[in-house]
Amino acid sequence: MALQNFRLALIQMSCGPGPEQNMQRALEGVGEAAGRGAQVVCLPELFQTQYFCQREDASLFDLAEPIPGPSSAKLSDAARRHRIVLVASLFEKRAPGVYHNTAAVFDNDGTLRGIYRKMHIPDDPLYYEKFYFTPGDLGFRAHDTEVGRLGALVCWDQWYPEGARLTALQGANLLLYPTAIGWHPAEKADLGKAQHDAWRTIQRAHAIANGVYVGVVNRVGFETGNIRGQSAPGQGLEFWGASFLSDPFGTVIAEASHDKEEILFGDVDLGRLEDIRRNWPFLRDRRIDSYALITSRLLD
Repeated sequence: MALQNFRLALIQMSCGPGPEQNMQRALEGVGEAAGRGAQVVCLPELFQTQYFCQREDASLFDLAEPIPGPSSAKLSDAARRHRIVLVASLFEKRAPGVYHNTAAVFDNDGTLRGIYRKMHIPDDPLYYEKFYFTPGDLGFRAHDTEVGRLGALVCWDQWYPEGARLTALQGANLLLYPTAIGWHPAEKADLGKAQHDAWRTIQRAHAIANGVYVGVVNRVGFETGNIRGQSAPGQGLEFWGASFLSDPFGTVIAEASHDKEEILFGDVDLGRLEDIRRNWPFLRDRRIDSYALITSRLLD
């Protein structure tokens, strides 16, 4: 039987040049979060390395692993030992030449409950993800865990209401978004505040429109895409942190800083979800008979 209330921890961390060291620090954070009462823990997007998509480099495909694989085994063991539900973002090697940006969901007995392959793949300056990641082909998914049904989407997915809605319609009470988003140094002064506000607002809107909790966990710090001593060309990225948890009506109940490593805690109360949906029945009042055209690219 799913828990009615549980504690969520979002591990906002910086990432160094060594994958092994990043994994160790992440596992230490998981242990600390569990020790402080967390029953669900989520790590940032691609936490094992600095954000390598700042350049196109075929040698970096060597960072990818199959799932199950060595990294997923460590995460599974951590979930089992600490008796937590753990969500972690991994660079998945599916087959030679086919790689995904994948969120793995481990239950509190270490079982891999499922994976989600990032559906929306960006291609912007210093975010060259289309070079590395094949778009997901599993669709949007909700996973049954010891704390109930949750969905895990990844970063660029957070801008799309369709992904949040389709996951919520499968019964997810909590949407988690492992994230790696930051400012281009040349843009921060003029656009930084508005960019962050848009990012925060769209995800609060997912919580409101679907009557679900939304947890977003970002990395923090300035990165040059340094992987074992080799950096990307360019000015680098300043990841803006600001991880947060929103309740089902968009109230931010916990929020991290822009510039510090933190473990952010927030309580999920599924009774509040029930109360909000009774009073703001957006899912009840949907006109499902009128939405067929949503699958069109544009309506001319």
